[in-house]
This record gives sequence, C-alpha cells and structure tokens, in this order.
Amino acid sequence: MKNIFKSLALATVALVSFSNSSFAQATATASASANIITPISIVKTVDMNFGNVAVSATIAGTAVLAPAGTRTTGGAGGVTLPATTGTVAAASFTVSGQGGYTYAITLPTSCTITDGATHNMTVDNFTSSPSATGTLSAGGTETLNVGATLNVAAGQASGLYTNATGVPVTVNYN
Repeated sequence: MKNIFKSLALATVALVSFSNSSFAQATATASASANIITPISIVKTVDMNFGNVAVSATIAGTAVLAPAGTRTTGGAGGVTLPATTGTVAAASFTVSGQGGYTYAITLPTSCTITDGATHNMTVDNFTSSPSATGTLSAGGTETLNVGATLNVAAGQASGLYTNATGVPVTVNYN
C-alpha cells in the first residue's frame, strides 16, 4: 500500500512539473493616469436690452442688436430707433475653464418677451462673438457677447417687455 501511495505521489509531482514547464509566461505592467481639467462654466454679466424702439401703427418691423452692442433696423420699415436710445446692450457672459481650450457655443432659436399682460414679441436670429467656437485665454477666460433680432408687430403696445425665463446660452468643451 505504501508503494502505491509513493507511486501516485511521484506521478503527481512529475505531472505538475511537466505542465509548468510547458506554459511559458511573461508579465508586464502599465500605469494608469488621468488629468482632470477645470470644469467649463458660463456666468451672465450683462442682460440683453434693445433699448427704446418706436413702432409704426401699420407696418411690422425688426430691430437688430449686434453682439458688439450696436443696433439697426431690419430694413422692412415699421421700426425706428429714436435718438433717446435708452439702455442698449448685447447680452454678455464670462466663460471660464481650462486655459487654451476651445469650446462650442449653442444659442437659443427664439424666445418670447412680454409686457406682463397679453402683449408679446419674439426675439430670434441669435448671433454671438465669438461665433460658433470660442477659445479660452491662457488664464482660462473669455467674454462671449450675444445679440439677436427683435420682431415688432405693427401697432405693438407700448411698455417694458421682458423674458422671465431668460435666454439660455450653452457652452461645451470641444
């Protein structure tokens, strides 16, 4: 019986040693790393304001506010820009993030402003400077200015028109 156990033990050792020598192995390691960049953010610094706009009683028109803060009429008549301009300002935002990175700009298609009663106007054709893509400075900031077109109906009711929900401007890293 002792001989059977010895024979089985020797056979097992031989089998293990043959199986280990038949599989050659090699191992390598790699390190893992990640660079977390500064999150991109946008903060409004100035609200959009078309200023004082005079309207025709019979012809609709538009007032165009450029990202530079200048305004013109849309050329179809119906709107004039009085010498007493009121407050005229393109919307302005500060974009912050990782210095030197580029970002995409998404502007709204349109929004509605109201006098708080039943009178509305549409603001659309939003434009920005920089336009579709901006680049953050080495310090990680850039000013983004936004203009748009104000659509005024013939005989539009006088009053202060505002947008309670705001005008969303979105930025994302490229």
